Amino acid sequence: MTEVRLPPAELDTFPKLLEFHAAQRPGRPAIREKDFGIWQTHTWGQVAEEVRNLAAGLLSLGVKRGDKVAIVGDNRPRLYWTMTAAQAIGAVPVPLYQDSVAKEMAYVVEHAEARFAVVEDQEQVDKLLEIHEGCPGLTQIVYDEARGMRHYTQPFLHHFDAVQAEGRDYNRIHPDFYAEEIARGKGADPAIILYTSGTTGTPKGVILSFDNVVKTAANGVKLEGLTDADESLAYLPMAWVGDHIFSYGQSYVAGFCVACPESSETVMHDMRELGPTYFFAPPRIFENILTTVMIRMEDASWVKRGIFRYFMEIARRSGTKILDGKPVGPGERLLYALGQILIYGPLKNTLGFTRIRLAYTAGEAIGPDIFDFYRSLGINLKQLYGSTEASVFITIQPDGEIEADTVGKPALGVEIKIADNGEVMFRGPGVFVEYFKNPEATTETKTADGWVHTGDAGFFADNGHLKIIDRAKDVGRVNDGGLFAPKYVENKLKFFPDIKEAVAYGHERDFCTAFINIDLVAVGSWAERNNVAYGSYQELAANPQVIEIVRGHIEKVNRDLAADPQLASCQIRRFLILHKELDADDGELTRTRKVRRRFVAERYESLIEALYTGAETAYIETEVTFEDGRKGTIKADLQVVDVGVEPLPAATMKKAS
Repeated sequence: MTEVRLPPAELDTFPKLLEFHAAQRPGRPAIREKDFGIWQTHTWGQVAEEVRNLAAGLLSLGVKRGDKVAIVGDNRPRLYWTMTAAQAIGAVPVPLYQDSVAKEMAYVVEHAEARFAVVEDQEQVDKLLEIHEGCPGLTQIVYDEARGMRHYTQPFLHHFDAVQAEGRDYNRIHPDFYAEEIARGKGADPAIILYTSGTTGTPKGVILSFDNVVKTAANGVKLEGLTDADESLAYLPMAWVGDHIFSYGQSYVAGFCVACPESSETVMHDMRELGPTYFFAPPRIFENILTTVMIRMEDASWVKRGIFRYFMEIARRSGTKILDGKPVGPGERLLYALGQILIYGPLKNTLGFTRIRLAYTAGEAIGPDIFDFYRSLGINLKQLYGSTEASVFITIQPDGEIEADTVGKPALGVEIKIADNGEVMFRGPGVFVEYFKNPEATTETKTADGWVHTGDAGFFADNGHLKIIDRAKDVGRVNDGGLFAPKYVENKLKFFPDIKEAVAYGHERDFCTAFINIDLVAVGSWAERNNVAYGSYQELAANPQVIEIVRGHIEKVNRDLAADPQLASCQIRRFLILHKELDADDGELTRTRKVRRRFVAERYESLIEALYTGAETAYIETEVTFEDGRKGTIKADLQVVDVGVEPLPAATMKKAS
């Protein structure tokens, strides 16, 4: 591992770190952006100059120390610079999810008391204009992309270039201003407010200090040996704590380059061009990539399919062992090396994974088969466990100790304990300051001595690795006393490429049931290969053959659950495939794609009852929101399907009785 040299400890804010890198590596790339098909690179020296002028421009616009600056848009260099510029003059950036509808933005803007906003383009400007009257505290809006803005005449709208021009003039007149402002910043100062996804209610504003983010980022850099030679891709929402640590915090600590894709649709293409060395993706992304690979292989010739399957079996047997430095016979190593030439290398190159030396996944459990697939190719994929309140890192899997069913050991500087009720608790350098304007929630979540309630149920395995079962509040009991862990069951269901989302029910019921969302890409590909005609998601979801495929997947999950005495009672006896995909615009998912379980249960109460009353079909009418904001209604008669279950193990039966 390359020796890691962290910046001096007195550089305790991001503006200070930026000045350090501008002095130490002024010509090294700091951030890239793909614009009109061409990669534009900005060095650390150039970024420092851009931020210096922007900070003065924001000051000229009226931004004062302690003000909140809303930031909205896709991952763009100028939006990242806005964070540093605001922090340099003592303001606090508040990034918002760029796909939020206007009403969702209004809550955050109003609650955060944001007086200023810096946004990417016309789309985001229009949302803020829609809520402007209801958010009187929002006084000025700066936009980056001028396309479509020609006829906007509001006096509080300003182009990014004009603000920077004001800043250049200010810096010429006040040459010491920027250095003096940076010197005033301290590690204990608020660095950012990140709003939680609001899975169970109203989003909370999590205040993280510079110490929280800088120290946590530095610990991760030290643990994994990240250096200024690394490069990552910033494509996940800037409002999400993971992006803030991986694309902002660790970049500023280690001095590595971050690249912003041209758009969300071009991420995988841009990955192939860049070949990052450091990559993070939630399980859904890795699942989607694998689904795409398997779909393409199904369309390949029988010879190519045979070769692929042969060498993937070799990778399954030996790939992860080789990656972890475990003993593998010479013959098997030779075959694996041949597979590297014929299959693994070309596949990684196609995916843009050739140079990856470290990859993380978190947020949800990842299927063991999916996890092992990537590691068998030689990709150092690890699971970690974290939260916004932890500045991401709670646990991480050490090299050579990678297991599909654990989330690793405590991160550097982090302590973990399991409460009497099974809830995981932690404390460490990343523990958040407080929830903004919500002392009650802060007191409920963080104890006086710094321990934080995660809300997750888990336990330590014999090897010292943490295992997460479910959200503590979601773990329940079926009526016979058996354990009900919905998230665990849902994750097992989502291991199948055909199943995109699942919502399980069973607490205080006689048995477990589930709603299923099929994956339109995977099942659509199956339909095309088998000449099954369909005109919409709804038609495909109602197809009898599709229903039988899903039934088969659930029966496989039931067999796996039956083998575990603790979870055998979670077997699913009935299910239905929903007539529409669960959607954030309809309030069914958060902006980070987590199910709002309570909302879904209330919205589809009649369907849940159908699962438990023995009905064979269930009628539903659902209001939906289209991309352009229009409303519509979807009507459907859904088939309720019975599933075979395995006998409960004797230990479970005895416990239940």
